[in-house]
Amino acid sequence: MDGFAAVDFGFAREVLQRGIAALYLVAFVSTLNQFRPLLGENGLLPAPVLLDWVGDKPSRRRMLHPTLFLRMRYTDRRLAALCWCGIIVAAVLVLGIPQLAPPWVPMIAFLALWLGYMSVVSIGQTFYSFGWEMLLLEAGFLAAFLGSNEQPPSTVVIVLFWWLLFRVEFGAGMIKIRGGREWRDLTALMYHHETQPMPGPLSRQAHLLPRWFHRAEVVGNHIAQLVVPFFVFAPLLSIWVPGPVPQIIGTIGALIMIATQLWLVATGNFAWLNWVTIVVAFSAVGLPGVGSPSERTDAGAPWPGIPLYWFVLTSAVGLLVIALSWPALRNLFARRQLMNAGFNRWQIANAYGAFGTVTKERVELVVEGAADDALLWREYEFKGKPGDVRRVPGQFAPYHLRLDWLMWFLPLGRSLDDWFTVFLRRLLDADAPTLALLRSDPFDGERPRWVRAVSYRYRFATRSERRALGVRWVRTRQRVVLGPLGLR
Repeated sequence: MDGFAAVDFGFAREVLQRGIAALYLVAFVSTLNQFRPLLGENGLLPAPVLLDWVGDKPSRRRMLHPTLFLRMRYTDRRLAALCWCGIIVAAVLVLGIPQLAPPWVPMIAFLALWLGYMSVVSIGQTFYSFGWEMLLLEAGFLAAFLGSNEQPPSTVVIVLFWWLLFRVEFGAGMIKIRGGREWRDLTALMYHHETQPMPGPLSRQAHLLPRWFHRAEVVGNHIAQLVVPFFVFAPLLSIWVPGPVPQIIGTIGALIMIATQLWLVATGNFAWLNWVTIVVAFSAVGLPGVGSPSERTDAGAPWPGIPLYWFVLTSAVGLLVIALSWPALRNLFARRQLMNAGFNRWQIANAYGAFGTVTKERVELVVEGAADDALLWREYEFKGKPGDVRRVPGQFAPYHLRLDWLMWFLPLGRSLDDWFTVFLRRLLDADAPTLALLRSDPFDGERPRWVRAVSYRYRFATRSERRALGVRWVRTRQRVVLGPLGLR
């Protein structure tokens, strides 16, 4: 680092800008494909109903995060137009085209992504209530101030990314230590691979690893989340301490966190949570001479290579984030730590964390339909959640299957969410947009006479069960949770 110019972090900026833009592209594609049947004009939880309720009283407006749909009426076509604009802007950033211009050009592009996606998340209700939504928003906001290829990245903005990474990792570590006993007695990962929301193709193999390995996993997780995050701030010492050691420490810390996140990518489907963390972790990887501008401009300034207006702007952003960070900092050490909490309307300086407790059993709601009163029940297959015991779980992340994730939460609650009953009625109507969210429709577009939800206990098949029965899962029927519901 060279004072206000992070001259050794040009490569880090390339990864941050292109990686975050790529994840915004995935987020907008996911929204384009799923928002309308889930939350559109005829969705399970129609966003226009929420917006009309908010619009009835001006005081309710502050209950939502900023959204363009408070200034223009929501329609499915406008939602699709917003998504396509987001996809195009994100794709152009992935290609690096705005980064060839002055720094205000990629800034406008990233702020457009940030505001556009916040407009979606703000009205997404329970289907957009995941922690990685606010994480992507905060990362996108910070990416707006990374600058362009004309100058080195600002030290202030790079450090803000370290602070984001620290809150993600250390916050997750603290929530675990304070959470379920399984994290303290080192048994959490004896269950997690099997009971996580959406297992991947390697989850069963991970679950069947020896118990000592699962204990080692938990120890490694605690080290990666409670100790290593402090390493990323080491490069700050290079301002005063000559030599490469501070930067090497920061890079090693980043690589450790990247490795642990890649293990989570390989063994599960957590939408873009792990991928955002990986991309943000690259902010601590300093490579001298890689990705930095070949020539400095404004070399005589105390902030080498950075235009005065850009120095002022990024410094102001740094002060803003510092001012907004006090609640998040206090939360890290609070006795009742909040998980995935925002403290302001703009989704900046949030608190993060995940899996403070681990469920010990996997209960799935299987949705069934019958064509007539003979009640020969046939199952609807979801794209990601377990169903057919012979099917290998798919790898979908970083794409987010929102309906499948919400289905995992249903058995954990005291009662079924309202949207689920609407979902079953849409199946009775053979509603095409709703059926498109599923892997298969047992009635090939025809309307069933009855539908119901049945709970099953699922567990991964042992190696001997796999050889004998050819199954990946073993399941036990529990009870009918809802239904049968029939056509009127």
